[in-house]
Amino acid sequence: MGKKRVLVPAKDVDLSTVKYESEILQAPHLTGFVFRLFVRIIEAPLIGPLLITLLKKQNNVDELLRNTVIPEEPMFKPEYPPQEKEPSVVELDEEGRPEDRVESALKCLPHYDPAKFWENSSAPFRYWKIRDYAYAYRVKKVTPSMVAERIISIIEENGIDKPPTPLLISFDADEVRKQAAASTQRFEAGNPLSILDGIFMAIKDDIDCYPLLSKGGTTWMHEVRTVKKDAVCVSRLRSCGVIFIGKANMHELGMGTTGNNSNYGTARNPHALDRYTGGSSSGPAAIVASGLCSAALGTDGGGSIRIPSSLCGVVGLKINYGRSSMEGSICDSGTVEVIGPIASTVEDAMLVYAAILGATLANRISMKPSTPCLPTLSFDDDTDVLGSLRIGMYTPWFNNVHSTEVSDKCEDALNMLSKAHGCEVTEVVIPELLDMRTAHAVSIGSECVCSLNPDWEDGKGVKLTYDTRTNLALFRSFTAADYVAAQCISF
Repeated sequence: MGKKRVLVPAKDVDLSTVKYESEILQAPHLTGFVFRLFVRIIEAPLIGPLLITLLKKQNNVDELLRNTVIPEEPMFKPEYPPQEKEPSVVELDEEGRPEDRVESALKCLPHYDPAKFWENSSAPFRYWKIRDYAYAYRVKKVTPSMVAERIISIIEENGIDKPPTPLLISFDADEVRKQAAASTQRFEAGNPLSILDGIFMAIKDDIDCYPLLSKGGTTWMHEVRTVKKDAVCVSRLRSCGVIFIGKANMHELGMGTTGNNSNYGTARNPHALDRYTGGSSSGPAAIVASGLCSAALGTDGGGSIRIPSSLCGVVGLKINYGRSSMEGSICDSGTVEVIGPIASTVEDAMLVYAAILGATLANRISMKPSTPCLPTLSFDDDTDVLGSLRIGMYTPWFNNVHSTEVSDKCEDALNMLSKAHGCEVTEVVIPELLDMRTAHAVSIGSECVCSLNPDWEDGKGVKLTYDTRTNLALFRSFTAADYVAAQCISF
């Protein structure tokens, strides 16, 4: 058969024969002047493509795409397979008011008495839940304006662009005060818009939040793309009374998993300033992890919400594609990117998710998604809702870590869920992981190049950071055939 490689149809894969293969990336480790020189070389007309071809060959990219027969048809947008309604869930009306969905989500949460926190608040640090703020506002212990002044003082004291942790790219203290004053007046009148009224949130810099600019972590995106109104998800949160503190830092154009941004400084991990937050939603995760906000919005196409949330010890949710509108974000035309919440608790992530969800009409017609729902975590009896969870664990992948300190902590969490709550941990197998990773890189990379091509041709490419330019040089080498093959693998 020569170089030809044939994949087994998905329905015929024998999971008992699947063997995990750890990925070994073959690429030079470069820094400083040598790295800058390398970028110039791979961008050069003749030698650049040759070098990229060599790197792709070393990493078997051509073997995985061009030399492989894939039996599935291509899938350019995710599909929602038919499924039966799950028990103990509440369906949400995605065409209704965000405030009503948030109210439905609130009824799903377990009982919680915020007053107990005020009776015993001696802990040196504690994440304030959304319900903590709501209680404090309602009993007049604090006002949104008082909280706003505290947040503004912290941001101005550290500086939005001052090391070691520049959390925000765009910030307007007067705008924050204006929003907080309006929320304070609603509480004084006894008419808050929802449980989210007066809750402070940060928005990733690739999501529009008028009147602030959307730079996408670059130095120039706001020059070619003006912000005239809120993104749809931001508008839905605003109708619930959310107060936006500014545009959060991020890895430039989302093309990286570290959160490193040399344009504005790198947002550091609040738990250890010598460590990365992970990316690309570095700023939103760091802001929530620092306790500055209860929640934030990020974007995720390949882990950009989940990675920094994991590294910063908070909750990140990549919602299903098409569950919420991408209108008003820099990455609004792709097939993998979504907007989702980052929060200090699962409860708060549920509340924010309920506010922002609602598929576009086009996605409802083409994808036919099932009715969105939330799990019911509140019961009148002593039922432990976590006991119904089944957790899939792919052990070879789980244990493939640089330091067992990470896997040991994860193992402790699994044991706690199993022993204390009765969760069932089930061994699973994920075949063709390397193929899927390559397919993902081709899919999201091709879409990035397509969206940036006009600006690249207009000379903006040289203003990007060197790691972004390295990624784009690789992405530009993908062909139409590579993209179609990637979509077949993604079936």
